[in-house]
Amino acid sequence: MYEAFYGLNRKPFSLTPDPDFLYLGKQHAVAMAMLEYGLTNQAGFTLITGEIGAGKTTMIRYLLKHIAQDCTVGVITNTHQKFGDLLSWILWAFGLDTGDKDKVTMYERLVDFVAQQHANGSRVVLIVDEAQNMDTWTLEELRLLSNINITEQVMLQLILVGQPELSDILASNELRQLAQRISVEHHVNALDFNETRNYINHRVTVAGGKVELFDRYALAAIDYYCRGIPRSINNICDMCLVYGFAEEQTLITVDLVLDVIRAKRIIRQLIAAAKPDPDRERLREMVLEIKGVDIALPELAGPDPIRESQSR
Repeated sequence: MYEAFYGLNRKPFSLTPDPDFLYLGKQHAVAMAMLEYGLTNQAGFTLITGEIGAGKTTMIRYLLKHIAQDCTVGVITNTHQKFGDLLSWILWAFGLDTGDKDKVTMYERLVDFVAQQHANGSRVVLIVDEAQNMDTWTLEELRLLSNINITEQVMLQLILVGQPELSDILASNELRQLAQRISVEHHVNALDFNETRNYINHRVTVAGGKVELFDRYALAAIDYYCRGIPRSINNICDMCLVYGFAEEQTLITVDLVLDVIRAKRIIRQLIAAAKPDPDRERLREMVLEIKGVDIALPELAGPDPIRESQSR
């Protein structure tokens, strides 16, 4: 729709995870390094957590695209507490026949597969996305499956990816044995303002556009409202380009961003409930002082540290 108007060869802010757009700022670069470290050092369990929309799935897709050729990878994404028999899903993830539902038979089939891959010089890696949705027993089953690694050579590696509550679940008494087997762990934090700015410019550049598409005050407003969460950033930026195209604005300005925020009821509700962020309040003060625009819209409910200090 707006691609030609802005000189883009594709949409830069799709909500669908795309490894081609992965921005390796500090947060995601460290997370990718931990994933690669876990793989190369034969970690039995690797744990990656992050808030909803932090870019975890995009990193996994990037890893799958660039993973070493000596790895055989299976991915489970459809996780929920009643998602069925774990062994069936694991066999399906590796493209193996699940015909016989007998657990013993399926387990032997998996063991034979892992052993054969190991004999062929290939490491078997199982990635479980949104692992926080699994119940305690299913997570414990994953630990029991890791008993396939009966020698010093780790034949089956597991990567658990999920939201922050996954760490709390694994810290429970019932899963202490699984927690003890996690040798590599990293939490993906939200982006700061500089990372948000670079993230947006990176995606615009990958899509064939110019870095100057969003002015600095627009970037500040986007960061203020999205709190460094990539999915929220994509959501707002995509709508900004739609609005800009409709209004024939070649530069995305702070006023246009605020128009989008006013129309995005869900984003407004999230921000109204968000905890105050001192760094972003300082950013707000800077924009107000230099540009004369208050990026904290008065109609948004919630505590206002600047107005409260002025009224004292």
